Amino acid sequence: MLRHYYLFILTNHFMKYQWLFFYLSLLQAVTLQAHAQTPPLPLEKINLPPGFTISIWAEVPDARSMTLGDNGTVFVGSKSAGNVYAITQSSGKRQVRVIANKLKEPTGVTFLNGTLYVSTPRHILRFRDIEQNLENTVIPEVIPVELLNKDSQSPGYLAAGPDGRLYLSIIAPCNICEVDPDQFALIASMQPDGSNLEIFAHGVRHSAGFDWHPTQKTLWFTDISRNWMGDNLPPDELNHATQKTMHFGFPYCHGSTVLDPKFGAKRGCEKFTAPVLNLSPHVAPMGIRFYTGSLFPEQYHQQIFVAESGSWNRREKVGYQIESIQVTNGQVANKQTFASGWLDNNEAWGRPIDLLNIPDGSMLVSDDIAGVIYNIHYQKPE
Repeated sequence: MLRHYYLFILTNHFMKYQWLFFYLSLLQAVTLQAHAQTPPLPLEKINLPPGFTISIWAEVPDARSMTLGDNGTVFVGSKSAGNVYAITQSSGKRQVRVIANKLKEPTGVTFLNGTLYVSTPRHILRFRDIEQNLENTVIPEVIPVELLNKDSQSPGYLAAGPDGRLYLSIIAPCNICEVDPDQFALIASMQPDGSNLEIFAHGVRHSAGFDWHPTQKTLWFTDISRNWMGDNLPPDELNHATQKTMHFGFPYCHGSTVLDPKFGAKRGCEKFTAPVLNLSPHVAPMGIRFYTGSLFPEQYHQQIFVAESGSWNRREKVGYQIESIQVTNGQVANKQTFASGWLDNNEAWGRPIDLLNIPDGSMLVSDDIAGVIYNIHYQKPE
């Protein structure tokens, strides 16, 4: 009888803390090298404006979203690799650590008030005081998010807003379908502990990147449109949300004027907020970043950079480049290709995924295909 009692106590103790044992098994500190990849990548094929150079900043397998810690640590999420990375630099040497592994699609990362937040398909993980504990095993807190307890494909993007809230995109669970507008195809915001969840924007099929204007503090975001309407339809999107609860068209309207062949007859495009810029069809825009440094020429200051990860179902591939977009008074004034060359003879040897400003004024670019993070630097031509 006493034996059964102790067995009952041990079993209940394990069940109560099984999530802790689970994450302990995942969080194995691993250090990677941050040297140039072998064989070397053909960086000479990357075309940039005069004065700009690109180099390999770190090797990071399956590198996706990036965020910057208060002490200069660069945190990187991944998808298929299941890792979260931390990159530090000391005495000119760069070190890449795996601070969490064996996670399911830890794609989104953001840093707020000394804490790293990581999004997965089912919850958000919170790593407190992570920069002071990079050498230690940090057990994350699990933040349940009601919208992630659904059969979604995966979380889209996670970022901390200027209002101190977390913003998370929940992508549509389909190529094209009508969905519950309060469950899918949206951008939500919440307090850092997951409370006070609100729907910020509706009709957003698949946003994989957003950023806030440095002075106006309004949200700009990319949206990847549906497939199987041909090589040249529909356009992907750059959107500007000037207030809460705006609807950006999915699944009824794509781009500014393209009615969906299945659902478009139910509602006209005029009922929705049009994108500020129709991007080329199937370029798959991902990360977006306002440049806030001072190193680049003045024409790039407070302008938008968009990483286009490239098409997968188009006969002639497009994208695989970085666009620079000049915005004035909330509208797009000019767009030009900033970096290209990852696509060579209709084959991609790499692709840009996310962008990050770092303190020296240069910009980092993640590449999940090549498994690296690039650094784009500028020096005025003589």
